[in-house]
Amino acid sequence: MSTNLEQAPAKPLTFRRYKDGDDKPLAWQQEIFDADHTHKCPTYIQSTPPCQGSCPSGEDIRGYLNIARGVEKPPAGVPWQEYAWRRLTEANPFPSVMGRVCPAPCESGCNRNQVEDFVGINSVEHFLGEWAIEKQLAFPKPGTQTGKTVAVIGGGPAGLSAAYQLAKKGHAVTLFDERAELGGMMRYGIPGFRTPRAVLDAEIQRILDLGVAARMNCRIGTDITLDQIKADFDAVFLGLGAQSGRPLPVEGSDAPNVVTATAFLKAFNDGRLQHVGKRVVVVGGGDTSIDVATVARRLGAIDNPKPTDYAENVIGGRAAHDVAEISARQGAEVTLTSVFAVDKMQANKHEIEQAKAEGIEILGGWAPVGVVRGKDGRATALRVAQCEAKFVGPKLELKMIEGTERDIEADLIVSAIGQSVDFTGLEEFDSGKGSIAADKNYQVQGKPGVFTGGDVIRPHLLTTAIGHGWIAAEGIDRFLNGLEQDKRAKIDVHYWDMERKLMEKGKSPQPATEPMCGTDSSNVAVHNYDNRSERYVITHKELFLGHFSYTPRHIRNVITLSKDTALGNFQERLDPLDEKQAIAEAKRCMSCGQCFECDNCVVYCPQTAVSRVKKTEATTGRYVTTDYSKCIGCHICADVCPTGYIQMGLGE
Repeated sequence: MSTNLEQAPAKPLTFRRYKDGDDKPLAWQQEIFDADHTHKCPTYIQSTPPCQGSCPSGEDIRGYLNIARGVEKPPAGVPWQEYAWRRLTEANPFPSVMGRVCPAPCESGCNRNQVEDFVGINSVEHFLGEWAIEKQLAFPKPGTQTGKTVAVIGGGPAGLSAAYQLAKKGHAVTLFDERAELGGMMRYGIPGFRTPRAVLDAEIQRILDLGVAARMNCRIGTDITLDQIKADFDAVFLGLGAQSGRPLPVEGSDAPNVVTATAFLKAFNDGRLQHVGKRVVVVGGGDTSIDVATVARRLGAIDNPKPTDYAENVIGGRAAHDVAEISARQGAEVTLTSVFAVDKMQANKHEIEQAKAEGIEILGGWAPVGVVRGKDGRATALRVAQCEAKFVGPKLELKMIEGTERDIEADLIVSAIGQSVDFTGLEEFDSGKGSIAADKNYQVQGKPGVFTGGDVIRPHLLTTAIGHGWIAAEGIDRFLNGLEQDKRAKIDVHYWDMERKLMEKGKSPQPATEPMCGTDSSNVAVHNYDNRSERYVITHKELFLGHFSYTPRHIRNVITLSKDTALGNFQERLDPLDEKQAIAEAKRCMSCGQCFECDNCVVYCPQTAVSRVKKTEATTGRYVTTDYSKCIGCHICADVCPTGYIQMGLGE
């Protein structure tokens, strides 16, 4: 059957600037009226929207949504889909993959949550990624090559992101990876029914088509030394990943059929693991644990398995399942345990609901305390106890509840409690905490010219690794050009660029040639405009939310499987929006911190001081102008500005 991925709010919400009983005035800085006027006048302030501020890869989300909705026009002859996709991929070269699997912290940060429901940013990204693959769009190659060479160790999201950004800058990049194919955890950690391999391959190939070379089945420290890498290349990026799973920290966890999630998923994604035991217990609570549980449900079990059929032998690489046995499969009973209550688990809420629909039992508030083993040494059950879990700083503290122990029978136990880095051959980079220590530019401490990023710094989201790769690539570029490393911005994202839009229209500001007082009559700056994106995220309190009416979100369709239909079903579950839906969803964006041409300020100005900019002069973000000889500083334009783009500043 089909159902929606997430549910929209049951009731439309309404906005009121002032609530009954409000009696507190605004801050005095906002209340310096003198009779009918003030000494403030409207200024145009670009800020970072919270969606973008929440995006670990720093996508210009507002920018590509404004293109999709038609506010920002593409250059002549460029389809809006391509223009939006190119804006998006300045930060993230994997929109089709991330549009499917990213947990979308941007949507949690979206100011539209204060009106009714967030904008479906992930779904628009998904649409644009699919459109680009269908149209076989390619990244433009740089006009010149720098002659500098960079070794990128690790072909996961961080390494591929760094390689992409470096290749765009004209550097010669070689990727080294110990596996047969590129993709890292996108390929070997996430099952194919969540990231179709054809989609992943297409987005990786675009990066290789920039001239990036790849040396596969090559492990640094074993097949080639790091000293040789340093001798052959001008700079190095370490995107090692954290692809070793953490074992359960309980007695008996060394039983052969107690395995890690990373090993389990790799065996499945390699095609070696075809079935599991009849009873599978997964310990975790994050997205990886959900992936393991749903894969186990799909694989199912077989009757009368031989020792060579035991899942642990396949996961450990000692055997491979015979595909002919698949026809004999039956459903597996899968249980997932988490130390957190189900509503506090870190996994995506919709993925939790999907897992429940497939008949996976999820037990929240239970911690493993031991593994019960049989005479043959194999685990027969996981012993758990109820617990209370909370974070004290970065440390997780568990309080066990005495007398609550119980055993959950298991033929296979999978630990999905975290990941670790394999530093074999690269021990010099181990900070002593199982990670690599780096500065804000992701340069390895004490190792000039060596940069890093991704899970090797700390295991986190795929999109986080993509963001690390971009920032590290900028640091590498500065290093290769003999420049000091920059101090990174407080809000480190890809900003919308007013000057680029003015250049597209041939309206770039000109250099100042003489002293002047003010810029209102000279084209030496964007008059009364300030880009504060590097330091300021605009909140919903600075918007006029009353402008926005209740508009339901356009929700992608997801195929929800049952306990029976999940068995053997490895088809993708998530459908993209169509073009009409994607445009409509983009129109729900409130363009926080940037003008979206609503005309409120023009309509409501009592002095007719605010007017539209001439079409020959206008561009995105320069839709209106103010005649300061008429303006009395009444604040009305700022009050009715839906996006918070108009703010009152001191003037004459």
